[in-house]
Amino acid sequence: MDKKKNLSHELLPIILMGGLFVIIHFIAMLLVWPFESAGMQAFEQTDDPINLIFIFAIILGVTAVILLIAKFWKKQIIQFIILGAIGYTAFWVFIPLFAIILSLQMALIFSAILALILVIALFKYPEWYVIDICGIIVGAGAIAIFGISLGIFLVILLLIGLAIYDAISVYKTKHMIDLADTVMDLKLPVLLVVPKIRNYSLIKETKSLKQKLKDNEERDAFFMGLGDVVMPGILVAASFRFIENGLPIAISVMIGTLVGFIILMTFVIKGKPQAGLPCLGGGAIAGYVISSLIIHKELVGLALPTF
Repeated sequence: MDKKKNLSHELLPIILMGGLFVIIHFIAMLLVWPFESAGMQAFEQTDDPINLIFIFAIILGVTAVILLIAKFWKKQIIQFIILGAIGYTAFWVFIPLFAIILSLQMALIFSAILALILVIALFKYPEWYVIDICGIIVGAGAIAIFGISLGIFLVILLLIGLAIYDAISVYKTKHMIDLADTVMDLKLPVLLVVPKIRNYSLIKETKSLKQKLKDNEERDAFFMGLGDVVMPGILVAASFRFIENGLPIAISVMIGTLVGFIILMTFVIKGKPQAGLPCLGGGAIAGYVISSLIIHKELVGLALPTF
């Protein structure tokens, strides 16, 4: 009886976390064409491999800066940096949506107001559901922007590279655990949270991830880095954007990501931190390859990089 109760205790949050993947990826696909029309591409040349160097440099640089500030300076500085980045991103995500029904000037005003409200809510009351709402908005927007900015081949290379980096940073250097501790301590919206218990409060969470692991203490919520949702989602959006009638393949990529998520959860449920992208990115790539070969008999949309 206890085993069944424990299983249901773990199963529902896992299903809900999987549901967040689906919601964010579907919203991202809805944003693809409005963002395309608004010229929201991050890079002009979608198949230029220099784009990947730029992305990796930013990821490594931002990670290093956050860890250094957390170790040698005041952590609150990280909070202001991340909240500023979230507000800036949300502002640009809202603009093309409001521009559909409003003038550009009014779209700018409403976007600024909503982005400001979001930042204030995160600063004043960073409860888990506020963070999840922010994660859905920013995650879907980021997926759409990079999904229209990177060709499918580059996205696959990005996923492979980040999967290797994720595995090294979790299992070898373990600096990703330090990063997770920092963002959890500051209640920053760069993760998704699904409670395992009623009346769970992220605000009242006091113990660090490292301390809970050391004490072999069960966590009261599932945590998933927002990047683990965004990165495979870029392949969903890119498949939808760069393949003619690409919806079936985009959905297959999403299904592949969910299969990878299920595999990942079989390890996470044991209570140890796990690198998410090897399973999630691998599932997304497998979803693209399998569906592309079945539907088109070839790896469709796989344009080689331009040099």
